[in-house]
Amino acid sequence: MSKYKYAAVGGQAVMEGIMMKSPLRSVLAVRTPDGEIVTEPMQARSVRDKVKFFRIPVIRGCVAFVESMIVGYKALMRSAELAGLEEETKGNKWLEGLLMGVSVLLGVGLAIGLFMVLPQLAGKWIVALLPGARALRILIEGIVRIILFVGYIFATSLMKEMKDLYRYHGAEHKTIFAVEAGKELTVENIRTMPRCHPRCGTSFIFLVFLFSILFFTLLHAFVLPDSIEGLPRLLVHIACLPVIAGFTFEIQQWTGRRDNLFTRIVSAPGKGLQRITTAEPTDAQIEVAIVAVNASLTNENGEVDYSLAFPKKK
Repeated sequence: MSKYKYAAVGGQAVMEGIMMKSPLRSVLAVRTPDGEIVTEPMQARSVRDKVKFFRIPVIRGCVAFVESMIVGYKALMRSAELAGLEEETKGNKWLEGLLMGVSVLLGVGLAIGLFMVLPQLAGKWIVALLPGARALRILIEGIVRIILFVGYIFATSLMKEMKDLYRYHGAEHKTIFAVEAGKELTVENIRTMPRCHPRCGTSFIFLVFLFSILFFTLLHAFVLPDSIEGLPRLLVHIACLPVIAGFTFEIQQWTGRRDNLFTRIVSAPGKGLQRITTAEPTDAQIEVAIVAVNASLTNENGEVDYSLAFPKKK
């Protein structure tokens, strides 16, 4: 049995800080240029808590995926402002909005082009050269997608600007592990915790790529005609991604609550990638993570209540 008890707390590393989400709220904690740690609420409650339909298995995973993208992006942009990295546009709300919109479009376009269009083209080219490989086209596309994803992560890890982000990522994981272990949240205790967590977003994306291979194989074998190609094929694959993300969410949540041979095998690839996307944090970065967790678990009486992180069994 694992020595870590499942806690409903997760987070995201941002510029000079961490966005932490608990059953109560999402909170952004950032260290400003003058060394102060400031906190801001990001989202009071999930739409899943307000609408029963969105709590249905798989659907809740789709909703969680979309919400995490929206809230995470807002947290990243806001952290850049608090960290003093966007002084050029500060005060000009119209320009800020325009740049945010353009960056979102470019980001989505890059993701679709790199992880959807390019693998599809690679699969088509390989099948054209090796007609006998047609039955393996989905597998080929999946392998190309995973290679591109790992390569992208490795390339970003070499950027100077990303090194601090990955250290904050490590601080986030270590602090969550400390909560799950029931340890007092001190720098000394948190430093001894692991930095690779089974419910990490990096692991989630990797699992999405893995399960997409199985999903698209079944889809093309039993549903879609062999003649579908080009843009229609791409649009169908994109439309299926929320469903794949929903199933992956359920699997990751299930494995995150258990510790056995099967769950360790499922979690292993994602944890391996986290060796790249996390790094050992500094004491100052761990302090920011502690502030983020405590702010997310502060009850209506102004007291930090760690018991709120542990869902009650029904």
